[in-house]
Amino acid sequence: MSTITTKDGSDIFYKDWGKGPTVVFSHGWPLNADVWDDQMMFMASHGYRCVAFDRRGHGRSSQPWEGNNYDTFAEDLSALIGSLDLKAATLVGHSAGAGDIARYIGRHGTVRVSGTVMVSAIPPLMLKTSANPGGVPVEVFDGIRAAVAGDRAQFYRDLGGGPFFGANRPDSKVSQGVKDAFWLWSMQVGLRASYEGIKAFSETDFTQDLRRFDVPTLIIHGEDDQNVPIANTALLSSKLIKKATLKVYPNAPHGLTITHKDKFNDDLLAFVKGVS
Repeated sequence: MSTITTKDGSDIFYKDWGKGPTVVFSHGWPLNADVWDDQMMFMASHGYRCVAFDRRGHGRSSQPWEGNNYDTFAEDLSALIGSLDLKAATLVGHSAGAGDIARYIGRHGTVRVSGTVMVSAIPPLMLKTSANPGGVPVEVFDGIRAAVAGDRAQFYRDLGGGPFFGANRPDSKVSQGVKDAFWLWSMQVGLRASYEGIKAFSETDFTQDLRRFDVPTLIIHGEDDQNVPIANTALLSSKLIKKATLKVYPNAPHGLTITHKDKFNDDLLAFVKGVS
């Protein structure tokens, strides 16, 4: 397997397909790089180099006890970009994976970045606070923590078979195979990383990170995202990021990269062509 080793000795798995201008994909919680295969196949077939990695604790990467936070995730991404000597890359992040990109730019800037794509993204802050009254109450995340600690296998089955892909909507056409794949990917994350990841994606404030973005950014969000509601995420991020373009997919769920694959792939290709 292809891996790079971080400063704390953790191995980060990555896949590297195609040749051309580089697109780096960061997955959401609790998945791994395989969730991006459709986009990597599509973009590599159109003349791009596609790199996707498993976040620490997930998939084929190491499962260290410590480091399940966005400062460390950002340094892992920086280590990958540096090890592969990537330049003028387009960074694409879905959900919690968009947090990796935000914190990376917040800490390292955009010297190696030509553009970013934030999909169903968690920034600027998911948690409801006095300064963020439109956020999600902590009790919701406490419930997720309890479910993951209690019976994570069933929780992942309910998540993939329900709101993630909008499978709980009457007009849903998501296949059983997609639901099964979601469960398989989710079961590869270590329990510690999954549990700690809930705090990371819900409580990390990316507001100042977003203000450091100075490259073209495409923000794509589903109107019917039940996991990361659009009002307190994409609608706010699009105002904080200087060169942001917001695209809202009508009735689309959180997992729109799969449910709206063709539309998303076309939008991704058009954007990357424009910044490469």
